[in-house]
Amino acid sequence: MTAATQTSKRLRSTVAVLALAASLGGCAVGPDFMAPADPPVSGYTKEPLRDPRAASGVKTSQGGSADQDFVKGADIPGQWWTLFRSPALNRLVTEALANNPSLDAAQASLRMARLNTEAQRGTLFPQVGFNGLASQQKAPGGELQGPLNDQRQLTYSLFTPQVQVAFVPDVFGGNRRQVEALEAQAENQRFQLEAAYLTLTTNVVLAAIQEASLRAQIDATKKVIAAQTEVLNLYNKQLSLGQIAGADVLQQQAQLSVSQQLLPPLEKALAQQRNLLTALVGRLPSEEVSETFTLSALRLPTKLPVSLPSMLVQQRPDVKAAEAQVEQASAGVGVAVANRLPQFNITAAGGSSAVRIAQLASSAAFFYSVVGTVAQPLFDAGTLFRRQQAAEEGLNLAQAQYRQVVLTAFQNVADVLRALQSDADAVAAATAAEKATGESVGLIRKQFEAGAINSAQLLIGQQAYLSALVTSATARANQYSDTVALFQALGGGWWNRVDVKPPRRDNDPAPFL
Repeated sequence: MTAATQTSKRLRSTVAVLALAASLGGCAVGPDFMAPADPPVSGYTKEPLRDPRAASGVKTSQGGSADQDFVKGADIPGQWWTLFRSPALNRLVTEALANNPSLDAAQASLRMARLNTEAQRGTLFPQVGFNGLASQQKAPGGELQGPLNDQRQLTYSLFTPQVQVAFVPDVFGGNRRQVEALEAQAENQRFQLEAAYLTLTTNVVLAAIQEASLRAQIDATKKVIAAQTEVLNLYNKQLSLGQIAGADVLQQQAQLSVSQQLLPPLEKALAQQRNLLTALVGRLPSEEVSETFTLSALRLPTKLPVSLPSMLVQQRPDVKAAEAQVEQASAGVGVAVANRLPQFNITAAGGSSAVRIAQLASSAAFFYSVVGTVAQPLFDAGTLFRRQQAAEEGLNLAQAQYRQVVLTAFQNVADVLRALQSDADAVAAATAAEKATGESVGLIRKQFEAGAINSAQLLIGQQAYLSALVTSATARANQYSDTVALFQALGGGWWNRVDVKPPRRDNDPAPFL
């Protein structure tokens, strides 16, 4: 067996040993992450839930029923906004998901986090490189040679190609903990993306509902203004006939002016709401969306899914993101512990060196080296130990933040469940008030025209009717908005979307080669 063959065999054996060491990792120091236990509760509220049903299925002038039912344990559809049965709303949500810059930024953050994880996995494997050297040199002492010597022999070329292999054995799992931390960071970014998705879809739907509410309030105000204008014209006729005093006309004019003052702020708010909708779908204000919304065009979902409390922590993107932060902090403790332990390094090099290229393949030209090093901090004034303590406090911080996020999640659900129960009652009361004041103002006007009552009573009736119309529109909009808030509080059904894949938590680095 030639020397070259022996050298090549040794190099192959060295690389094989390094690869074997890469696949056989030792124990990873630091705490192993365990997902927090679900809160031991069976309900969101102290008392049993009461379905948000209005008395006798009350209908409103805007259309739809105030009745809703909680369906315990029911799942949430991935596209929950389609339950409002508005094609215009569906189009805007689809456009927003395709064009909103905030969602694009969240997606880029997720891709970046995943690529950083894959890059860190490379540290678990040997690093192989090639180095080639070609040089021409002149030996010293040429001036001392005799005249018969060939001066060209003092100048020579040197060719040295070599392969270098470096490997850092992950004996105590420091690199694996770093990979784990980056995996958790990517998981956090994944759920930050889901949170951004949920926030965007929720904001689009809420903006459409708010627009519908403003339009209803504007229509109610205009309706009252028209009625008050008609009464003012009647007053002027009666004043010319001497049937009423001038003070009555002034009172009606003042009441009309008060009602007219309500319009500009409402119209301003509507314009701003249109701008918000346009921005949410990724357009400039000059490219305003053509879709418009009214309460009568939106259908109130009558069956409201209420997830089991044990499922809430698995459904809320913010809770899952907080859980990933706990895992990241846990892995960070392992990294800090590993940094205090001995660090090993293995390097190997093999190649050949000759003055002529043709001689590079000769056995005499081959060389190799294998070097192993170990480094252990002996004194650092407590730097690494304090960093470990800081990492442990970071874990305590992440765990406390997780518990707070869970508390907030359950509070959100409880709040919106109570709000929906109140909304049903508010819609019923507002509808009854709208009907009663409408009938009352009609009666009062007839009595006034007959001279049975004075103008003050008519003014009071008109104001009560305007207030009832606006309150009715607002109550209905609140019921729609709180329905949206329920879908958001329960996580938005992201797990049921067709574009969502289960997270890959593959600890085998081979797929990244």
